[in-house]
Amino acid sequence: MTQKNLKNLKSIKLVITDVDGVLTDGGMYYSETGKIFKKFNTKDGMGVEILHNLGIKTIFLTRENSKIAKLRAKKVNADSCYVNIKNKSSMLKKICSEFHVKPENIGYIGDDLNDLEIMKQVGFTASPIDSNKAIRKLSDLKCKTKGGNGVFREFADFIIDNINKKTSTKY
Repeated sequence: MTQKNLKNLKSIKLVITDVDGVLTDGGMYYSETGKIFKKFNTKDGMGVEILHNLGIKTIFLTRENSKIAKLRAKKVNADSCYVNIKNKSSMLKKICSEFHVKPENIGYIGDDLNDLEIMKQVGFTASPIDSNKAIRKLSDLKCKTKGGNGVFREFADFIIDNINKKTSTKY
C-alpha cells in the first residue's frame, strides 16, 4: 500500500458498500413459496455503528432491486441505501453532493465487475478475499475475510486503526 493510499484513508468521511458478495455471501436463498432470503453478518452491523461513532457515514449500494437490502440498511442505521443501480459510478456525483464529500473522501468495498468503475474514482478501496480477480487487483486493501462473513467489519476496523490509533480501542 502506498503513502498516497494511506493519506486517502485518513481523509475518509463516507464508506460505500456493495451488498451481495460483501454484506452477504452472494447466495440467493429461495423458499418453496418463492420468498427470497439473504444472510447478513452481525459483525458488519457493528462496523457501521463504529464508523458512525467516528463521524463516518455509511451507504449501501446494490445492483439488485432489493427490499431486503433496504431493511438491513435501516436495521443497522446506514445513512442511505440505493437499490437497483445498474451503473454504480453514475451515483458518485449524487452521493458526493448529497453528503458534501469529494470522491477522495470516500472508501468503497466491492466484490465484482459492476463495482470496478466506481472503485477507480474513490479515495480508498477494499475487497473480500473471494472477489473477482480484477477487483482484487484494483483494491487498496485486500481483505482476508469472505463476503458475508464480516468483511465489512474488517474494512471498518482497518479504517479505524489507520485514522486514529488512540480511537481503535474505544469501540
